[in-house]
Amino acid sequence: MISRNLLILSIGQIFSFTSPTVTVLLSGIVGSKLINIQYLATLPTALMILGSAIGAPIAAKTMEVKGRRFGFIFSSILNSLASMLCAYGLSISSFTVFCLGNLFIGLSVSFILQYRFAATELVDKENVPRAISLILLLGIFAALLGTNIVSFTKDLFFVEFIGSYISLSLLTIIPFFFFLFYDADKFFYKKSHYNKKSLLELLTNKHIQLAILSAGVGYITMSTLMTATPISMNVIHGYSIFSTGIVIQLHVVGMFLPSLFTGNLIKIFGHRNIILSGVFILLICIFINYNFETYYGFLIGLILLGIGWNFLFVSGTSLLVISYDEDNKFLSQGLNDFVVFSSQAIGSLSAGLLLYLTSWKTLNLICLPLILVLFFLTFKNNFKNY
Repeated sequence: MISRNLLILSIGQIFSFTSPTVTVLLSGIVGSKLINIQYLATLPTALMILGSAIGAPIAAKTMEVKGRRFGFIFSSILNSLASMLCAYGLSISSFTVFCLGNLFIGLSVSFILQYRFAATELVDKENVPRAISLILLLGIFAALLGTNIVSFTKDLFFVEFIGSYISLSLLTIIPFFFFLFYDADKFFYKKSHYNKKSLLELLTNKHIQLAILSAGVGYITMSTLMTATPISMNVIHGYSIFSTGIVIQLHVVGMFLPSLFTGNLIKIFGHRNIILSGVFILLICIFINYNFETYYGFLIGLILLGIGWNFLFVSGTSLLVISYDEDNKFLSQGLNDFVVFSSQAIGSLSAGLLLYLTSWKTLNLICLPLILVLFFLTFKNNFKNY
């Protein structure tokens, strides 16, 4: 399954995906230092997520017109320049410039998220789930690489964290040099479009409906509960930053480590059964979160949240890829990512507000309706050969 182009994509994922990981880690901390209005401190993070949602159809259209190689080279340059813009914002203590840099990082992330689709073009149809799983699995290495390097370099310059964003700029330009040798477009990109469909026509396909719903529900549930967890643990329940950090780290492991076997499980049991398994895992997660507001309750609940997300996201992405035809792949991918990452943005933006207005228990119950909708739609549609 491994080829030169897939190896380049893998290297690109390791270095490029450091930017969203570092943004989630640092932007709220840096934001709180740049502005006195504390409820706006997480605005840079929100703008990164918003940028990735807005940029999804732009990234898909760009690659349809210019090809994967152009899109990935462009994203590497944009990612690097955006990180430097964040460093410049820090140097002049400008919250506005820092926010703008995070928005541009989000736009570059929308291109990076196309790696998983590009990987599916390099393998046989039966290996599509494994290719997606491989790209997601490398997110663990990106997280470890990014967080450790930016932590090590945060005090290199006269203002704290300038060194972090300069080092992030250096990390994210590395894929540029590798993608100069990426030649998949001449094999897999086709200019003829005889069967182009509208968005409404695409959405009449039940497989595409389920694919988007599966990934979307997984993301909005995961981002809502993950974003609220540090506040609930540290601020409301009084657990230490160290304990809270352990829970979040193991949650991230739960998100990506199952990718070692998710692709094979889909090949054996089919997309429908793995989606149902993901739903079941999320229901157990909510049950634990609701009934056990203890350290180990948070720990087990968040690990299950990551695993459930992985099952839904990998299954949804894989099902989407095998459900559209070649002429409509970029439109389908753009539509999917816009819906899915808009869901992530909604979950992240609403988590803190809903937590303070209600409670941790109620927040978990709020996530139930969409999960149950996904369960019933998946259960009643017994797709053959899927």
